[in-house]
Amino acid sequence: MKILDKYIIKTFLGPFVLTFFISLFILEMQFLWQYFEDMVGKGLETTVLIKLFAYASASLVSMALPLAVLLSSIMTFGNMGEKYELVSMKAAGVSLKRVMRPLIIFVVLLSLGAFQFSNNILPVANLKFKSLLYDIMRQRPALDFKPGIFYKGIEGYVIRISDKEPDGQTLKDVLIYDHTSANSNKNVIKSESGKIFMSEDGRFLIMELYNGYRYEDTEGKRHPMIRNEFEKHTIRFHLTGFDFQRTDEELFKDHYQMLNFSQLIEAVDSLHQVKEERLENYFNSVSQRLAVYRDTLSDKADTLKVKHAVVAPYDSLDTEEKISVLVSAANLTRASKTYSHAMKTEVESRKKRIARHKIEQHRKFTLSIACIVLFFIGAPMGAIVRKGGLGLPVIISVVFFLIYHISSMTGEKLVKNIEIDAWEGMWISTFILTPIGILLTYKATSDSVILDSTYYTKLTDPLFKKVINPFLKKFGKKKPNA
Repeated sequence: MKILDKYIIKTFLGPFVLTFFISLFILEMQFLWQYFEDMVGKGLETTVLIKLFAYASASLVSMALPLAVLLSSIMTFGNMGEKYELVSMKAAGVSLKRVMRPLIIFVVLLSLGAFQFSNNILPVANLKFKSLLYDIMRQRPALDFKPGIFYKGIEGYVIRISDKEPDGQTLKDVLIYDHTSANSNKNVIKSESGKIFMSEDGRFLIMELYNGYRYEDTEGKRHPMIRNEFEKHTIRFHLTGFDFQRTDEELFKDHYQMLNFSQLIEAVDSLHQVKEERLENYFNSVSQRLAVYRDTLSDKADTLKVKHAVVAPYDSLDTEEKISVLVSAANLTRASKTYSHAMKTEVESRKKRIARHKIEQHRKFTLSIACIVLFFIGAPMGAIVRKGGLGLPVIISVVFFLIYHISSMTGEKLVKNIEIDAWEGMWISTFILTPIGILLTYKATSDSVILDSTYYTKLTDPLFKKVINPFLKKFGKKKPNA
């Protein structure tokens, strides 16, 4: 590898790694805020949270990687243009295509790695992430009694305390509503103080109450209200459900996000086959119903003694039999209509499920192609604007990434709604950005002045001199001096 190639790749790797982890961090924060309420207050261990964020990071690579390629390519070529390195290379006979060549090879290899990641690693990470997130959302809140707030985390009880000592165990003014007997608030315990601690085996929460009363409303009995005074009263709360329990991951493995490309192809074929079988059964069922109805009508017509040889079956029936036939036809029509609506809903549901599988099929490739397309936008754009750092490159990157992301999400939504085919929706962002990349690459390699304000001033000056200035002069205004 030549010195120039090493220098260019080294110059690119720094911004690429930096922007990739910055993008991933921002997306992680977005994920955290989205599921913050589901995780807070459940006493989750640090290792569980680390695993969750690690698995979530894998699923966020599909957004962070294209953005990192776009931003780092703009920064790299912008820095080289700002420092006149590109000018020096061109003066030495090195074209922009030659400068881009090592990075093109690098991005292509990166895209191949992105495909392997999407096909082999991402399904496993999605399986781990979805199952772990499901367990976290099912996890009951951790035991945390706060002064003045009713705590409902223990099934069958509502507990309120007025204050808690710094030791975390001593409670003041304890009020407990016992709902274990399904008698609403008829069983109430109130004490001046209390103490909470775990049993030795960790299966029970023990609460010792001191100097209080137990109120029990026995409606319908001889003594409807019973009050028992106590100096010490012990309650044992079973802590089943508070321990973090993992669900069998096999329950999630057939989800379309947990399948690789070959598994998705098999799943789509199976879903298509099932859909066709259901439609075939539907048509056969409707045909059989109509055949039974026709046979019944023919039997009734044959039993009549008709004088003329050619008589329509319905006209051959008497009034009572005609009414019977019409009622049967109406019932058959209503049943067929209901069955048809149900089948339509089922077929649409199956089509949407197939569409989601096809979305994941195309997603295996869109990440790789997006990296290449965005590189061919970022690199020439950086060479044209000749600005490095995190200022102008970030603004330009955000604009193009928003175009990429919004078009991708719009296309994916249209596919999910069965409005367009999967290949159209999933590749719409590529169809939009590829011509832009080709145009920018052509303009950059041909030393275009596409973003030079002087170029556009020269184009507009004749318009101002011949049209706008005379018009403004007529009304006593002139074009301001540049």
